Amino acid sequence: MEAGVDFEVWWFILIPIVFALGWIAARVDFKQMLSETRQLPDSYFKGLNFLLNEDHDKAIDAFIEVAKLDTETTELHFALGNLFRRRGEIERAIRVHQSLLNRADLPRKDQEQALYQIGQDYFKAGMFDRSEEAFKRVMNSQSLSVSAIRHLIRIYESVHDWPKAIEMVERLKALLNEPVPALVHYHCELVEQALRTQPANLNEAIKHLDQAEQAMQVDSLEQRSEASMARIAMLRAEIAAQQGQTQNQRLQLESVLNDAPSYSSLVAEKLLQNYQQTDQLARGLELLAHHFEAHFSLDLFVILLKHYRLQGDDEVARRFAAKTLAAHPSLLGLSKFFESELKASSAAETGFTASESSALAEILQVDFLYKIIHQHAQRLDRRECRVCGFQAQSFYWQCPGCNQWETYSTKRLEGK
Repeated sequence: MEAGVDFEVWWFILIPIVFALGWIAARVDFKQMLSETRQLPDSYFKGLNFLLNEDHDKAIDAFIEVAKLDTETTELHFALGNLFRRRGEIERAIRVHQSLLNRADLPRKDQEQALYQIGQDYFKAGMFDRSEEAFKRVMNSQSLSVSAIRHLIRIYESVHDWPKAIEMVERLKALLNEPVPALVHYHCELVEQALRTQPANLNEAIKHLDQAEQAMQVDSLEQRSEASMARIAMLRAEIAAQQGQTQNQRLQLESVLNDAPSYSSLVAEKLLQNYQQTDQLARGLELLAHHFEAHFSLDLFVILLKHYRLQGDDEVARRFAAKTLAAHPSLLGLSKFFESELKASSAAETGFTASESSALAEILQVDFLYKIIHQHAQRLDRRECRVCGFQAQSFYWQCPGCNQWETYSTKRLEGK
């Protein structure tokens, strides 16, 4: 019984002591918090208030005042630099980040962050050599290595230094262990460079093309893109053509129809030229016509329509156009048809009569109708990047707007 009494007495003594210690600790922390809050300049709170009200100009002025009063506020310097860069005031952003780098007492982590930020400043200013130097200095940082390598890849893409871009992608793959589809296109760019030399360096082109195919083979069948397969086949067809291998060129171009049907319009002209070389143009047109029935494309429609005209049979061309436009109503397609009619009329140097034109052309003045339709259809005669929305009439493997690869559709805006 005595032991039980002693235990209860000790609890009565300890509980008030613990409570008192907690109360004292809380008071100390609260006083410290109040002290630190009082040390913050009024400009800091004004800046926060301006930010909340989205008044960025006044917020920047307030934070600059804080930075002048307290040079130790590294996070505030980073925030200021980012604000300047977003507003396009690159020189001021560089000065803010450079002032941090000039501090001898700056911790290593903050030094790396300042280098990374100034690398972004130089990149946005188009000073790629200085940007490259900054990112290389943090390329081995534990926290910034992946981001720094990605920026280096963007730099090398911008200056078309494909070998260095390939090197950086290999480093990135070692860190992330994930496929990088752009690697195939870097090798393809080197192939095109070799083919553009005078005379064309076919051996170098074949070497890089083999490397492109190897890069694609690393990915599973599900991960391989139609764009990569189409581009490799098109380049192999180009090399075969330069080597005089007509049959091999045909096989490569036809493989695009089978493996990457969305890209058939990019090879259709060269495929028809190949068939024409062996006096088999009719067979080539038949092949493309069957493909067109299964894989509609406005570009392929225009190519087939043009070649039917070149064959000299306007009625075949008109029946093909009527059938296509009935199945796939299209303002742009109708504009292309009227354009074809006008060219045929101009070549024949005759006007449209009941025996020469379709029922529609008998009633309406084709030239007038074409001008009206063409004016409205012109805005649809573009391809669009699915990432940034950049529009262009030409097809690009890499978007000129956002620099992403394989984001351009081969279909026109109206044909989607």
